Amino acid sequence: MSAAPGRPKPLPKAEHPATEALRMFMRNPSAIAGMVMLFLVLAVSIAGPWVYPADPFEIRTAPLTPPFSEDALLGSDYLGRDVMTTLIYGGRATLLVGAVAALLSVAIGITLGAMAGYYRGRIDAALMRVTEFFQVLPALLFAMVVVTLFSPSLVTVTLAIGIVSWTGTARLTRAEFMKYRDLEFVRAEHAIGARNARIIWKVILPNALPPLIVSATLAVGAAILFEAGLSFLGLGDPNQMSWGLMIGSSRQYVLSCWWAVAFPGAAIFITVLAVSLIGDGLNDALNPKLRER
Repeated sequence: MSAAPGRPKPLPKAEHPATEALRMFMRNPSAIAGMVMLFLVLAVSIAGPWVYPADPFEIRTAPLTPPFSEDALLGSDYLGRDVMTTLIYGGRATLLVGAVAALLSVAIGITLGAMAGYYRGRIDAALMRVTEFFQVLPALLFAMVVVTLFSPSLVTVTLAIGIVSWTGTARLTRAEFMKYRDLEFVRAEHAIGARNARIIWKVILPNALPPLIVSATLAVGAAILFEAGLSFLGLGDPNQMSWGLMIGSSRQYVLSCWWAVAFPGAAIFITVLAVSLIGDGLNDALNPKLRER
């Protein structure tokens, strides 16, 4: 039965922004490739120790055994530890430190950036001076000092990375809050007597989240590289196997035992590349200007 003449056609239902962003993300081949790579790395690191229970520090074969040998599929290091075992177990510590350190840095950056961008004035000036102080510090050197003072462990390494890597997120958050602070929907909240805490965390922050999500994603890759650098310098937790510790402990034998350095290096490269591809995909999906292209 045809519609009655003169009756207006119903308007198409507007797509939810989250649904549109997810659709754009799933249409990005690079982002999907990053998701697949990251899923494989997580699956091996999380499920690997259950499927292949072993001690990563155990000496299992002759030192410097080459890859694809009968006793060691990926070879052994200079002590005779199985590289495949250390690679599987090292992923847990590396990924854990990267994720928690990134979460800590983002939490610090969002909190200080939100306070500075919302209140402005003296609070903004004071917090930005603190941000500039940490920004001009040599991040690696400062992290080395923190880890050395409190003894190398997963906790101190994670705290050191989080403490030195929040400044970029703080500046981004401040810029987003300054952009939204004087808009009409925020003024309406002020007019009805809403508290500052509600306006900051429940009104402005949800609207400022898209670029912050991208920043948080990229911070994971940066934290993984940071942890690998500290472990390479001998400042990682010696009681926890990690990819950086594998590279650092075998760096003197790189010519005679290249596989002990190449395989964990490749794992770090694949993981950081996967996180970067996901971050680029999220940036394209969450940025309205890029979605319109």
